[in-house]
Amino acid sequence: MHDLRIGVCYDFRNPPDSGVAHQSLYSEILEQVKWLDQIGADLVWFTEHHFVDDGYLPSWIPVAGAMSAVTSHVRFGTDICLAPFNHPLRLAEDLAVLDNLSGGRVEIGLGMGYAPHEFRGFGFPVSRRVSLMNEAIEVLQHCFTGEKFSYSGKRYQFEDVIITPGYVQDDGPPLWVAAMSEAGALRAAHYNTHFLPQGLKAISFDPWVNELEGSGRQTRDYRVGIIRSILVTDDRNTDWPLVRVAEKYRMQLYQRFFRESGEGFGDSGEPVPQTWIVGNEDECVEQLVDFITKFGVTDIVTMAVPPGMRAEQMTDSLQMLFTRVAPRVKALIAQ
Repeated sequence: MHDLRIGVCYDFRNPPDSGVAHQSLYSEILEQVKWLDQIGADLVWFTEHHFVDDGYLPSWIPVAGAMSAVTSHVRFGTDICLAPFNHPLRLAEDLAVLDNLSGGRVEIGLGMGYAPHEFRGFGFPVSRRVSLMNEAIEVLQHCFTGEKFSYSGKRYQFEDVIITPGYVQDDGPPLWVAAMSEAGALRAAHYNTHFLPQGLKAISFDPWVNELEGSGRQTRDYRVGIIRSILVTDDRNTDWPLVRVAEKYRMQLYQRFFRESGEGFGDSGEPVPQTWIVGNEDECVEQLVDFITKFGVTDIVTMAVPPGMRAEQMTDSLQMLFTRVAPRVKALIAQ
């Protein structure tokens, strides 16, 4: 069984009417991550989107590089890095540099994207996303061996390439694949990666379990990660309304993407929960243990600065999460 890791996630979204300069937000978050590293956070993850008016993070590796210089414990990863918009060789090189800068604290979670405006912006059709996703996984897996290789695919063709500098981690950064559908779940199983499920349990999670078990593998041999935010508070009536407004704003963008793409969570059924966990210390511990146990989650991250909020507004909750809630949850899960 993998050890449980708990951390934070950032999208750097800054609503146009916030009155906060992007530079100030980046500075605040950098200081917050330095502090979180000291109080016990295990993970810092990033999400990626492009051409969004609130500055949604389009390029996570420079941020992770800056954070690696002021931290010594947290591991950096993505949920998700959009494979179609990242050339796999260049991504592999960037990851190699980041792996060296951070001392081997890098992981990479890939998804294939679905927002039509992003594909228009980059100048190619959505219909290419499956081949771009699959080939990106295959190319990265070759890159991570540290050996010279050639590759001939529909989208990419390379001859006698090798990634330098070499990776600090044996076999390169751990690779994750995200899924919102059965096809995505089967992709993660096919490529034998760690897993980032979203959406309905029956179509995005259960097929992955069934495919692994049907091929003689065990889910416990893989890491399962998710963004599920946590607000630890002794005064829900005061603290939750502000976060709830920020969460409503955050989700409006994804709802727009779902409408424009024709994808999303419109079908009824049991979801892999991603709603906020809100409560006092004991309530958060209970809810986290129940959720982690049911889905075999090994990695869970909370949105540390919901859009429109300042880093300092989340300090009390994050302090309680990493100094009180997380140690209790880890001890209970370990039992």
